[in-house]
Amino acid sequence: MIWMIAKREFKNLFISPIAWILLSVFQIIMAYLFLSQLDQYLYWQPQLAGLQGAPGATDIIAAPLLQTAGFIVLWIVPAITMRTLSEEQRNGTMPLLVSSPVTGTDIILGKFTGILLFFFVLLILLMAMPVSLYAGTAMDTGKLLSGAIGLALLFSAFTAVGIYMSSLTEQPIIAAVSTFGILLFLWIIDWSQGAREDVSGLFHYLSLQTHLDSFIRGLFSTTDLMYYLLIIAVALMLAIRRLDNKRLSG
Repeated sequence: MIWMIAKREFKNLFISPIAWILLSVFQIIMAYLFLSQLDQYLYWQPQLAGLQGAPGATDIIAAPLLQTAGFIVLWIVPAITMRTLSEEQRNGTMPLLVSSPVTGTDIILGKFTGILLFFFVLLILLMAMPVSLYAGTAMDTGKLLSGAIGLALLFSAFTAVGIYMSSLTEQPIIAAVSTFGILLFLWIIDWSQGAREDVSGLFHYLSLQTHLDSFIRGLFSTTDLMYYLLIIAVALMLAIRRLDNKRLSG
């Protein structure tokens, strides 16, 4: 049942032009940044050739590309997830949804999987750019795989938060704005330099960007993995609980 809901959600995304528009705009921006980083690498390559331990194409081209992609998707996620459950509430179809024999867990996980498939398509198209460099230079496969895993976890956390915020309101715009606000806050939370050391350490751990940076540098840590899995699990459980409460309230 989860897979059936996921396929329906995935198809519905591409029925609307917004998914195509966002996908196209994202690819255009990423292609421009990729070519810009490639041009910089070609400019620096003669000077880097004589340095021992100099950064390679993975560090100069792929790493900034993946880092920027995470921030740009932060802006895209609210537009994709805002209608997930808020549209059902606004259109009055939520009672039909919660009164169906499908469990709240199946509904939430199905919608989560369907939306995540869209972002995985986006991730595959993105990773095709640095992978194409294998044709002309040596790439660090470990760093590329680690960066791809980090982005996949980041997109999953973004999607889970977006679905939960969509379950709280009947207005998609409110869901989008609140999702963006929460994700942006978690992205910049460790930018403050004036906090006490203990508070600064907490902010550093809560930062989405900090954990993504570790993956992009090729540092696959269970701490970073558990951070993203915790966000995903908490957001999805809260969304399921919200849906079950609507079912109990009739």
